[in-house]
Amino acid sequence: MSSLSSSFRPIPVLFLLHFLLFSHIAETRNLAKQRPVNNSVSALFVFGDSTVDSGNNNYIDTLSKGNFAPYGKDFPNHVPTGRFTNGRLATDFVASYIGIKDLIPPYLDPTLSLDDLKTGVCFASAGTGFDPLTAQMNGVIPMQKQMKYFEEYKSRMEGYIGKDKTKTLIENAALLISAGTNDFIVNYYGPPIRRKTYTISRYQQYVLELGQQFVQGLVEMGARKIAFVGLPPMGCVPSVITLNSDNAFTHRGCIEELSSVARDYNRLLQNKLTAMQSRDAGFVYIDIYKPLDDMIKKPQHYGFDNVNCGCCASGMIEISILCNPYSAVCSDDSKYVFWDAVHPTEAAYYNVFLSVRPVIDRLLKA
Repeated sequence: MSSLSSSFRPIPVLFLLHFLLFSHIAETRNLAKQRPVNNSVSALFVFGDSTVDSGNNNYIDTLSKGNFAPYGKDFPNHVPTGRFTNGRLATDFVASYIGIKDLIPPYLDPTLSLDDLKTGVCFASAGTGFDPLTAQMNGVIPMQKQMKYFEEYKSRMEGYIGKDKTKTLIENAALLISAGTNDFIVNYYGPPIRRKTYTISRYQQYVLELGQQFVQGLVEMGARKIAFVGLPPMGCVPSVITLNSDNAFTHRGCIEELSSVARDYNRLLQNKLTAMQSRDAGFVYIDIYKPLDDMIKKPQHYGFDNVNCGCCASGMIEISILCNPYSAVCSDDSKYVFWDAVHPTEAAYYNVFLSVRPVIDRLLKA
């Protein structure tokens, strides 16, 4: 077993959800002008964890929620929606760019209209992972149940618009999957359950196999345009640094061993997606590791001042209920890569969006 397996101090289950993807407020108003030409995408469907959960956890019995201030501080009308950031998520920017809608709503919101459903929804749940044990540890929605919700969605739409139109809608939709970080940080390097059975390399393969099964399930339901998001530099998550630094107040460099695990996983994921390409469906890999790594290594280039602490409270360990209306908040969150001790700010999400936009364009043409 690697030295990391025995020395890594996991984030408590309550605190870890996931992290990743895309934002800068002034430029967002110009997204409509940047939309791809000849775009015929019918809808956007989103699966995964807190990097893309737009509020599904609001409707389940879990402590992994972000539906209270200061979350949503920079969201339209300053509403805390359940998104684990100060504003919009990557998927909101993607939806606006594609021209589908400005914001992706959570599927479990009972107030959604037929039009909301037709143009796409989010099935994601903060704290989940491909490994069913990960969701069980956090008391959230497993990826397997997110698939069931998509099946339910398909059945509902068939009742609304008929089977043929539903088939066409799903075939022309873009689907995005963003999960995996919790499987490693919360699960594998958490309670020594998986480590008793799996080496880190075997666990990487296990998670990838579950991810492949998930993609195949989507294809079987008619999906043809699928984007699969890789892992971020996990060792740079502020709470990971806090729990694994020899002095969390003065030594706040990234934990290289854990980021190395993410790089290895991403390489294997890209190979698997290449092998899965077929005439029936197109798959693209979305690299969030490099843009986030660039922001952390060259913050001035992106207008950031702080890359290793979150804006909320001390920014070193706080997430969810520990980042609350009583928490101190930084004066300018646009200068921070991280909003809380795990999740990026809207500004960081948008910069990632700009980086991956060419891949989104390629998906739209698939």
